[in-house]
Amino acid sequence: MHKETELKLRASRETLAALREHPLLKKRNKSGWQTRELLNQYFDTPERELSAARVALRLRRDGDAVIQTLKCRGQSVAGLSERNEYEWNLDKVKLDLKKLDATCWPEQLANLDKKTIKPLFTTDFSREYAEIAWGRGKSKVVIEAALDQGFVIAGKRKEEICELELELREGEPQALLELAAELAASLPLMPCDISKAERGYRLLEPDSYELDLPHTALDAEMALDDAYAALAWQLLGSSQRLAEQYRHNGHWRLLQDWVECLSELRALTASLGQAAPRATTRDLRASLDALLEDWRPLVQAGNDDEDIRRAAPEQFAEELEDVRWGQFSLETSRWLMARTWTAERKGRGERQGKAQLASWLGHLLGEEGRALKLPLYTQRPEDLAEQLPRIEQLLAWLHHARQVLEAPQMDRLYGDLKKLHELAEQPISDEVLEARIEQARAVDQSRGWKHLLKA
Repeated sequence: MHKETELKLRASRETLAALREHPLLKKRNKSGWQTRELLNQYFDTPERELSAARVALRLRRDGDAVIQTLKCRGQSVAGLSERNEYEWNLDKVKLDLKKLDATCWPEQLANLDKKTIKPLFTTDFSREYAEIAWGRGKSKVVIEAALDQGFVIAGKRKEEICELELELREGEPQALLELAAELAASLPLMPCDISKAERGYRLLEPDSYELDLPHTALDAEMALDDAYAALAWQLLGSSQRLAEQYRHNGHWRLLQDWVECLSELRALTASLGQAAPRATTRDLRASLDALLEDWRPLVQAGNDDEDIRRAAPEQFAEELEDVRWGQFSLETSRWLMARTWTAERKGRGERQGKAQLASWLGHLLGEEGRALKLPLYTQRPEDLAEQLPRIEQLLAWLHHARQVLEAPQMDRLYGDLKKLHELAEQPISDEVLEARIEQARAVDQSRGWKHLLKA
């Protein structure tokens, strides 16, 4: 067994051609580009039990070599994945079920009848690969760069494979992101954590691609720094998966959720106060603002206009053909991995970053709640939109962390604040103004709100 650490980036044929001649890869290319044809057959039971256990089983023909591989899915975000991989060289193109013993086989599949495992789909592609190496500080980095072109085929359905894979052979995972970010500065590369196997399952069952990453388990006693990092990674990863699936099927709800992920990341980042000095978050906030400036108004308008919804997939495809989304995803990954927001803070900021989440959050929500001055907007409901950034900060933390607070009716408060936020975004009319007054009173008089204001 070995641990595979790789970064997968969706590309176009034109981008792959440009990568072959990219000056940075030319300078660091130690082997020259080589080509091989990889023919892959994936297997599962009729009930997709291997997929449910998050493992992929395949046979690969690589020239005269026949390789049986079992991959166990690990963590993946922004295209950067780490997973355990088991490989066996075989004498013929036939699964050797005896290799799938307790040393590698998931415990939850212990009672599976392996004889029910059958061929499911293929991923056949041409791979151009090269060893990319350079010195990084006092250490050496070795990465295999692979340009893959081919098709995933499941029955009569197929999807093109066109991607760059960067697999770490030696060095730190940060080096993958650094190389990818340098390449993405001039080429449209979309970080993408959907594997070729997941694409095959998605062709067989369109809803099999999981959009939601496992929810971050927050604890009342964990440090604010750890809580923010966990939530930011989750939101970044979810936004990436939503972008991939919206690109694939164009379902409007996915674009709405994508914008919401970016909005929540923006709100959480802006709420950190001295725990994240503004200079350390400037670039991230600017990137998020640029994306939201283009896409939030479009989504708001499209909610009531079918023509806008129909045109949005083509506009999103144009977004992905530009370098902006790839740069944002990769630079944000680097920023999170380095915990850059902690770099320049002073004593009070350091104390806040290490404060227990529940204590810090209770203080933040109370402070922001008092600053919101809801009674004022029962008199001036037309001005409620000016408080949208503050409401979004409150909502983002209540959405993800309200369970760590010892406060009554937090679920109800979250729902009431969400309704107030929706009303604040709507164009002004007599009906909307009346609804804002009523909803502001409902929040202000709720038990959960009163409890937070006393914090």
